Amino acid sequence: MKIASINVNGIRARMPILLAWLADKAPEVVCIQETKVQDKDFPRQPLEAAGYHCSFKGQKSYNGVAILSRRAPTLVAKGFEPGDTREGPRLISARIEGIDIVNTYVPQGQDPASDKFRYKLDWLARLKGYFESHYDPGAPLVWTGDFNVAPDPIDVYDPQKLAGSIGYHPEEHRALAAVKGWGFVDVYRRHHPGETAFTFWDYRIPKAVKRGLGWRIDHIWATRSMADRSTAAWIDAAPRLLPKPSDHTFIGAEFEQAA
Repeated sequence: MKIASINVNGIRARMPILLAWLADKAPEVVCIQETKVQDKDFPRQPLEAAGYHCSFKGQKSYNGVAILSRRAPTLVAKGFEPGDTREGPRLISARIEGIDIVNTYVPQGQDPASDKFRYKLDWLARLKGYFESHYDPGAPLVWTGDFNVAPDPIDVYDPQKLAGSIGYHPEEHRALAAVKGWGFVDVYRRHHPGETAFTFWDYRIPKAVKRGLGWRIDHIWATRSMADRSTAAWIDAAPRLLPKPSDHTFIGAEFEQAA
């Protein structure tokens, strides 16, 4: 099973890139963040025509998450709990071919001195509780999405300059490590332990992709049993160089079927 993730920064604006990528790469599952569209306006018709079932939760102009899958999911949930309207646009889960997939758009946090930063840390703590109460670390589970945290020095273009900034702050690192400690493996790092590769390049930095000024803040993590089934992981930077791209690009991983 090929699973991919992308923060589209507005799904309607990115449909040409998304549809072309789906046709070329043919993943079984794609997790999408920042759809920025109300549910009634989600562009399901062209995605269904491309062969994907669409599960989504969104809102106007901000946030929004979706899971596209070749096979119909047997279970879909939105938010931390049933009826969770406050966090529905940031978290969606689906069970596909016996694998639980959780797609998150973690709050960005804005500034380490802001209330939004405290909210981000609290959100990650709440996410840890969500995994503890809903899943078994021994079961096949994939957690993916825009985590808005670069975990290690190798995941940012200048770790000394960026130390303490939003997305690369020690408090964020501790909060994310706590979630990881529940039972996750960074699947990309499992296959590329020493490789510098990025998934996000700020629009405001001229020629950021070509200059290598990026961050790896989009991730695919999995429980140990699921990570052991992974055969490859990759980042496709090419879509970030296309006209009118998202500021993020696709990350993917491939998994063998269970024996």
